[in-house]
Amino acid sequence: MNQLEEMQTFVRVVDAGSITKVAEQMNTVKSAISRRLSELESRLGVSLLTRTTRTHTITDAGLTFYDHCVRIIEEVSQAESSISNKEKALEGRIRLAVPLSFGLAKLSPLLQQFNNLHPKIKFDVDFNDRHIELAEEGFDLAIRIAKLKDSSLIAKRLTTIQLILCASPAYLAKHGAPNTPQGLANGHVKLNYHSAPDSWKFTTKSGGTESISIPSVMNANNGDFLCQAAIAGKGVILMPDFICAEAIESEQLNIILPNQLTNSLLNVYAIYPQNKHQPQRVKSLIAFLVEQFKTSNK
Repeated sequence: MNQLEEMQTFVRVVDAGSITKVAEQMNTVKSAISRRLSELESRLGVSLLTRTTRTHTITDAGLTFYDHCVRIIEEVSQAESSISNKEKALEGRIRLAVPLSFGLAKLSPLLQQFNNLHPKIKFDVDFNDRHIELAEEGFDLAIRIAKLKDSSLIAKRLTTIQLILCASPAYLAKHGAPNTPQGLANGHVKLNYHSAPDSWKFTTKSGGTESISIPSVMNANNGDFLCQAAIAGKGVILMPDFICAEAIESEQLNIILPNQLTNSLLNVYAIYPQNKHQPQRVKSLIAFLVEQFKTSNK
């Protein structure tokens, strides 16, 4: 193994936090990764990682070496890109994690367009609503719809979505269409997305806020499923506009208490680890998505 490959392996282990996970990502055995790190430490004459049975921590020397490795790997990539033609720069695999409903509705056609422009790109897409640990699971980037907390992740905003409260005409005819947030508490039930807050917050006429909680009769981790349940008259849903817009346009769902929800806007981000080198193909994909969403929002 040459020095650059040793550096890349070391960086992957630090980013993933586990030799076992890196071995899985590289489709090799754990002992092979451990041996490569030992050979690297032996050649350098320093300990880069302090190992225990299950975990490892990076040493001060390891931190210094890690920073140099990341910079060198980036510089090598830039050097290769500068002398490669565009098609060669944009080839290889991109491993991407995206929310299921948003991925199918909004990202799928864009990924196909990007692939048509750069046919040597191979996508490995995980359509899943669970929280992905990017570095640990070997993803290049992920798409997240959320109010992001402070973290080591770099986030590039792609677009904004709006949350909408709605129910079917049949449901509202049976239970009554609430004119105020308090009206929701009078016999209404909700179809709940599994990670949604227990209560909904609304703006009052005086400019304050109030929280309303109503019983949940169904929980699921997929918005499309809950949208269909709402169309069938099972309850009230709070859903992103891209999931329920078609049903609202066809009058299968009616909007409830429009413009009264607080914090109803959520940003969509492309995120990746701050300390992870991004190949040109990944940078190009992010730039492409930013431009496409900017165009579609005009």
